[in-house]
Amino acid sequence: MGLYRNGSVRSASFLDGFQSDYLGGGKTKLASSPKSSNSSRLVAALTCLQLAFAVYATFLLFYMSPIVDLRTKPDFSWTSRIASGWKLLIPNGVNHLQDASGMGLMEQQPINMSEVCEHETIDFEQKKSDNVKMVTLKKELYDEILDFQSKTNGIETLPELLAMKSKWDIKGPNKAKVTVILNHFKRKTLCSQIDTLLQQTLPFHHIWVLALGSPNEQNLRRIVESYNDTRISFISSTYDFKYFGRFQMALQTEGDLVYILDDDMIPGKRMLEILSHVAGTDKYQNSVLGSIGRILPFRSKDLTFPSYRKFGIKEAGLYLPDPAYDILVEKMVQVDFLSSSWFLSSELVKTLFIEDPYTFMTGEDLHLSYLLQKYRDAGSFVLPVDPNDKETWGDSEHRLAYVSETTVIFKDIVQVRDDQWWATLTSGYITQWAAMNLQKVDAFFYAHSISEVTALAPLLEKFRATSGKKAYIAVSGGRYCPCEDAAAALKWPKSVCKERRFKIFDLGIGTLSKNSPSEVPVVQAIYATMKGLIKMHNPSVVITVDDVDVSVKKALKMAVETGRVVVGNETSEGSTAGNVTKAPALILLPRRSITQALWIADVKPAALLNWNKMRISVNIITQNRVTSLQRLLKSLTDAYYLGDDVPISFNMDSKVDEDTIREVGTFEWPHGTKTLRRRIIQGGLIRAVSESWYPASDDDFGLLLEDDIEVSPYYYLWIKYALLTYYYDPQLSFPELNSISLYTPRLVEVLKERPKWNPGEAFKKIHKYTPYLHQLPCSWGSVFFPKHWREFYVYMNMRFTENAKENPVQIPKSRTNGWQASWKKFLIDLMYLRGYVSLYPNFPDQASFSTNHMEPGAHIAAKDNVLQHDKHDFEVPLLMDDFRNYLPNGKMPPASKLPSINLFNKPVSLKGLKVAGAKLGQDVLECKPTELVTVHHDTGVPKECVAF
Repeated sequence: MGLYRNGSVRSASFLDGFQSDYLGGGKTKLASSPKSSNSSRLVAALTCLQLAFAVYATFLLFYMSPIVDLRTKPDFSWTSRIASGWKLLIPNGVNHLQDASGMGLMEQQPINMSEVCEHETIDFEQKKSDNVKMVTLKKELYDEILDFQSKTNGIETLPELLAMKSKWDIKGPNKAKVTVILNHFKRKTLCSQIDTLLQQTLPFHHIWVLALGSPNEQNLRRIVESYNDTRISFISSTYDFKYFGRFQMALQTEGDLVYILDDDMIPGKRMLEILSHVAGTDKYQNSVLGSIGRILPFRSKDLTFPSYRKFGIKEAGLYLPDPAYDILVEKMVQVDFLSSSWFLSSELVKTLFIEDPYTFMTGEDLHLSYLLQKYRDAGSFVLPVDPNDKETWGDSEHRLAYVSETTVIFKDIVQVRDDQWWATLTSGYITQWAAMNLQKVDAFFYAHSISEVTALAPLLEKFRATSGKKAYIAVSGGRYCPCEDAAAALKWPKSVCKERRFKIFDLGIGTLSKNSPSEVPVVQAIYATMKGLIKMHNPSVVITVDDVDVSVKKALKMAVETGRVVVGNETSEGSTAGNVTKAPALILLPRRSITQALWIADVKPAALLNWNKMRISVNIITQNRVTSLQRLLKSLTDAYYLGDDVPISFNMDSKVDEDTIREVGTFEWPHGTKTLRRRIIQGGLIRAVSESWYPASDDDFGLLLEDDIEVSPYYYLWIKYALLTYYYDPQLSFPELNSISLYTPRLVEVLKERPKWNPGEAFKKIHKYTPYLHQLPCSWGSVFFPKHWREFYVYMNMRFTENAKENPVQIPKSRTNGWQASWKKFLIDLMYLRGYVSLYPNFPDQASFSTNHMEPGAHIAAKDNVLQHDKHDFEVPLLMDDFRNYLPNGKMPPASKLPSINLFNKPVSLKGLKVAGAKLGQDVLECKPTELVTVHHDTGVPKECVAF
C-alpha cells in the first residue's frame, strides 16, 4: 500500500545531493577547507554561513517543489522570487542526482486539472415504472413504514432536523472535523466529488482518496496531485481490499466523524453541514446516516420471506429513495441498511469488525447496520431532502447510484445477499418488518451442543404438537452445534437450515469466538444475539439445560433481563398493543426432568412468565423419629425439581433427640439452602407446625411435612404445575383456593363414623381422575398460600383458647369441634367460615404425591386418642409415573371445571360453601348472612364484611 500526500517529500540523500550540487557546484565540500589555528574567527563565520544556507535551502526546497504552482501563489517573500527564477533550472539538474541516490523519482511538471479530470457521461433519463400496480404497492408499503415510525420514534423533515439542538451546529463554537473517504475503482467521478467537497458550507478536515487494486491508479493519483491541497491524500494498493477496505482505513481517522462515499455519489454542497448537525443531536448521535437505503423483505402469507430482488410483490421491501416509483425521502426514515454513503462517528466504525462478515465479497453495508444495532443499539437512517434544493441531496445525480444499484442483479450475488440478510434476521437483527410485526412465540429453546438438542427435543416437540402453541429453537452453530446436525438430531430435514421460514435459528457463534480460550466472545455473541431474538419473538420462556456451559448461562441470563417482552394484551403479528413489558422466564431444566415436564407446554404463556417468581420451600417438623426422617429426606432428594432453588428447613422442638440433631446437621441438600430451627421451650405439635413457616412475600409458598411422611418423585411437579395453572394465570381470579394437597384421603375424617370415600367413584361422571376442590385442609403434605397463611395466623391468634369448649366456632355435625390441640382445627374453622378450598389430586387407587406411614407421634397412638387407626385407611400408594397420563385430556382442567365438595365430602358449589359459612355467622367480625369477612392480605388482619 502506498500513501501520497500533497506537498513534496524528499529523502535525506537527495537533500544532501541538492546542497552539494547547487550550493557547492557539485564539487566543493565544506568540510575540506584548510584548517588554521589562527583563524578561529573564520571557522565561526563559516559555521554561521553553513547554518544560513541550510535555512535558505529549506525555503527553496518547498517553493521549488514541482507540485507547488508558484504562478498561482501570492508573492510571500524574497525566497519566492528567487525560487521562481531558479525553478526553470531544476528539472534537468535533478535527474542524475535521483538516479545516483536510487530513488527513481520521476520528473514532475505542474499538473493542470483540465488535463487529468474525466467525467461520466449519462446519456439516459431516470427510469420510471409504468406498472401502476407496483407503484401503488410500493407507495403503500412506504406509507405504512412512515406511519409506524412516526408513532414509535418520530420522523422529522429537513427543517425540523436542522432546528434540533446539536453540538455540531455550524453557527456554534464547535465545528466537526469530518474525514471524507472516497473509494474509486474505474468510475470517472473523482473530480466531480472533490469539486463539490471543496465547495461545502462546512469545510472538510481531510479527504482520503483510495485506489485499492484499481486499474486506474495512476490517473487517480494525478488527479489528486492536480488539486495541490495538503488536506487531500492519495492512498493506493495493488491488492483489492474490496468493500471493507475503506472502513478499515476509517479506523485511522483523527476526525470526529467519517463520511464514506462510493464513487457514484456526488453530494450537494450542504451535505457535510446537514450530516454533521444531525449527527450532533441527542437523538441521532448513536446512528449511521446516509442518503440511500433499503428496507428488507416482509413475510409473505405463506410464512416465508421472499428474495429482496423479487419483482412484482410488495413483500420484497423497498429501495429508498426510488425515483422509478416516485418515492422521494422527505422525512427521516429508518432503514435496514444504507448503500453508497455512510456518515457516522469514528467510534462507531469499530463495530463493523466485532464479528467476521458473512463474506468479504459483498454485503459490508448490511453487516455494518446489523452489528451497529446488535452491539451498539444504533440505527441506520436515510436523511430527508429538500426536493427543490439539490444542495441538500446526498446524491445530486441519482442516476449514477441507480445504475450501480441495478448492476447488482447477478444470480450469485443476489443469492449471497439473500443468505446474508436471512442470517442476520435469524441472529436477532430487528428489521423494519420485525419492528412493525412483533411476534408471539410461547417458548424459545437454546442448545449449545448436539447433546443438548437431543435432550430438549421431547419438550420442543410437545410445544410444537400442542394446538395454539409455537416454539422455536436456536443453536449455537459453527463448531459448537452445526445447524444441519441439529436438524438431524430433531429428525427434521436439513433443508430447514436454508429455508427462509422461522423454525431453527443458526446463531453462528463460532464466527466470533474462533478458537479463543476466553469466555468473553461467547458471552458477548450469545447475549447480543438472543437479546434481539427475544425482543423480536416475545417468548414467555427461554428454555435450556441446567448443565449448559457457565458462560452460556451468563449470556442467557443477561439476554432475558434486557430483551424484555410485551405482556398485557396478547401480542399478535401486526400489533404492538399492550405496551407493558416483562422479562421472559429463563428455565434451566435438568436433563432427567425434561421428559417429566412436558406439561409445561400446556401452561398459559402469561403464567409461564412467572416460572422463576415463585419460591416453594420445604419445611420439616421433626423431633425423635430419625428413621422416618431419613426415609422422608431420601424421597425428597430423589424427586424432580426442574432446576429450581428449593430451600429446606428443619423445625425441632426442645426435646429433639441426639440422633435427629446429627441427621439434620450432616444432611446435604442439593437443591437449595438448608436452615435449622430448635425451640428452647417445648411447644407441642400445634406450635411446631404453625410456626415452622411464614411467608416472606406473596410469591413465597410453604410445604409443611411431618417426618413420618414420604413423597412421590413427582410431588414438586404437581405443585409447580398447579400454581402456574391456578395461581399465576393473570386471567383467572381464584381467591377461594388457599392450598394444594399432595395427599388423597380415603376417609371422611370430620364425621364421627369416618366413612370411606373414593373420589374416582364420586366424580366418574365428570372424569374419573379429575383433580377436585375440598373444604378440608390436608395435614399430611400440603403447600399453603402466603396471603391465606397470614390470614390464618391472625385468626388462630384471635381464637386460640386452652379450653376447647370456649371456642365459639362449632361446625354442625363436625367432630373437629373438640380438636383444641390441633392447628388443623383452626384452619378448618377458617376455611368453613370464609368459603376456602384446597386442591386435591385424584388418581387410581388413590395414589398420591405423599403418604402417611402412621407411625407413633403426637396424635397417632397417643394415650389420649381413643380412635383406632387402620393403617390401610391412611397409607396410600405413592404415584411413581407421569401423572399427566391420568388427567382429563392429559392436562390440568380449567378452574371452572374443577368439582368442589364441602367439609363432609358433599358436592357443593364455591358459592354454596360461602353461603354455609356466612349462615353460621361465627367469624371474628359480626357480618350479615350475605357477607363474609375480608382481610388486609399483607397482614392478614380483618378489614370488613363484604357481600359475596
